[in-house]
Amino acid sequence: MLLLEKNAAIGIGSLIIFIAMILVAGIAASVIIQTMNSLEQQALETGLETMRDVSSGLRVSQVSGYNNGSTITQIAIFLRTTAGSDDIDLTYAYISLSDSTNSVILNLNTSVYNSTVSGGLFGTLNDSKLTATTYGLIEVRDVDNSCSSTNPTINNDDLVILLVNSTACFTGIDPRTKVTGNVVPEYGISGSISFTTPSAYINTIIELQT
Repeated sequence: MLLLEKNAAIGIGSLIIFIAMILVAGIAASVIIQTMNSLEQQALETGLETMRDVSSGLRVSQVSGYNNGSTITQIAIFLRTTAGSDDIDLTYAYISLSDSTNSVILNLNTSVYNSTVSGGLFGTLNDSKLTATTYGLIEVRDVDNSCSSTNPTINNDDLVILLVNSTACFTGIDPRTKVTGNVVPEYGISGSISFTTPSAYINTIIELQT
């Protein structure tokens, strides 16, 4: 009888150890599953952000300048989205510009805005309201009416002009001046700006980058 009691005690001990192993394995499996789900979610979000950054962006199609007789006082940057790009809100886009001597960062001034080119390329907006930290916006083409002063969002086939007061930024741009910069969106590819002004200014409107 004593032998049977000892065997029973050994059996109960083994059962307790077995149950404890199952519990530990269950907890470990739960932790592993949670970690895998977290990594999967993180990988998915990273993949979506990467795809958005690669597939979306801005493209500078043309840059024109206004010559007041001796220096370029205004710059007009023609801007489009890249092919297949997501909608881009210009509220969060900024322009970085450098004339090799000074560098400026400009954000959109939504009060300097027009939905049409009503007074010519450099006569539509009041550039005196623009400073060395702001740029204005003119709509040229907006088929789906996605762009407005309160919601300046552009998408496929839209074309807008960003107006910069280069007098406020650089005290004007003289001949033979190298200017570089970017139009940087909230996400995606930046539109590149790079031109050298002519050796002499003859026309009032000068094509700087095409």
